[in-house]
Amino acid sequence: MSTILYGIPNCDTIKKAKKWLTDNDISFSFHDYRKDGIDNDFLVRAEAELGWEAMVNKRGTTYRQLDEQEKAFLDKDKALALLELHPAMVKRPILLHNNTFHIGFKPAQYEGIFC
Repeated sequence: MSTILYGIPNCDTIKKAKKWLTDNDISFSFHDYRKDGIDNDFLVRAEAELGWEAMVNKRGTTYRQLDEQEKAFLDKDKALALLELHPAMVKRPILLHNNTFHIGFKPAQYEGIFC
């Protein structure tokens, strides 16, 4: 079983997810979007399972700083291009466990995945 947690280390939700995984003795690797990068192949694979709408963090500063025209005419292709260009705009965390993608973190959600 392989488990990869994707995100940025200073994100509070990432910190909670890491703590939950560690506290529950679940082995995982962490992929830091800023240090390790993010590529189109990953985004396309994740989008196929999660949907691009779920992957765009509309609450974050990066999204809010987009001009209104970019936001108004956002579609799958434009969203994936923006996510690749601005990894901080990817909703966090994305978890890849046993070749299945999951998004977000709630303890009950992770209990369902791992228990």
